Amino acid sequence: MTFLEQAKYKYHTANVLEKLIAINVIVFVLMYVFQAIAFLFKFQENFILDWLVFSKDPEDLLFKPWSIVTYAFLHSGILHLLGNMLILYYAGTYFITYFTQKKILNFYFLGAIVGALVYLLSYNFFPAFAGTGRSYLLGASAGVMAVLVGIATKVPNLGIRLLFIGTIKLWYIAAFFVVLDIIRIPTENAGGFLAHLGGSFFGYFYVKQLDKGNDIGKWWENFMDWFVNLFTSRKEKPFRNVHRNKTQTSSKTPTADYKAINQKKIDTILDKISKSGYDSLSKDEKDFLFKSGKED
Repeated sequence: MTFLEQAKYKYHTANVLEKLIAINVIVFVLMYVFQAIAFLFKFQENFILDWLVFSKDPEDLLFKPWSIVTYAFLHSGILHLLGNMLILYYAGTYFITYFTQKKILNFYFLGAIVGALVYLLSYNFFPAFAGTGRSYLLGASAGVMAVLVGIATKVPNLGIRLLFIGTIKLWYIAAFFVVLDIIRIPTENAGGFLAHLGGSFFGYFYVKQLDKGNDIGKWWENFMDWFVNLFTSRKEKPFRNVHRNKTQTSSKTPTADYKAINQKKIDTILDKISKSGYDSLSKDEKDFLFKSGKED
């Protein structure tokens, strides 16, 4: 199997959480590649970064509306990335056990948006930031905190086993990070910590609304579906070369029987996709569909 085939296989079998982490890592690497190219050709090294980070100035949001989302995939260094992705992985693993995979995107993106708005309002309201020069926000922390606090709100007493510490309730872990953000506000990254708190509050509020039957993030989920459909044909299936076979073979050879059984299983999986979507498949079903596509 070639590298591209392996990458395609990994993509189709990965869940939403794994894809989200992969995108963050890929963007991190690409930004350093762009900076290296800019350095070699004597371009302005941050010319791409400037178009993606979120600024404290409201007028910048008017000219760069995408920055309220793109900033959440940028990181200032390897430790910044590693810390966020570790928390996202562990919190997200529990999250997708109690919520749908689409919901983690709602929490991540909307948590990031709320965090950015808190950052913007803070810099333009609190006297402590008066006279501050150029300032911008980057990092996945607000979205990550929305996921962490969200799952901690859903199952606060879930025991998490930590190395050298033992089992600790999930809400203790979430509370620790929230308190840590609060006590670090009087530092040079005050705006960032306020953004984290914005994401945390959103995660808590969203779960409380879900418990009442109100999905306040459904509009974003619908928007994401619409956006994805812009680039996906309605007739396109996860594997274009895996299709229903309406003709049955009359041969009784073992090979024919094997193909007939495989085709029946493929038809069952495709029916499941049409009713519940590709994400409803188990890992074994995704693997089987992928391998069947390669054999056609």
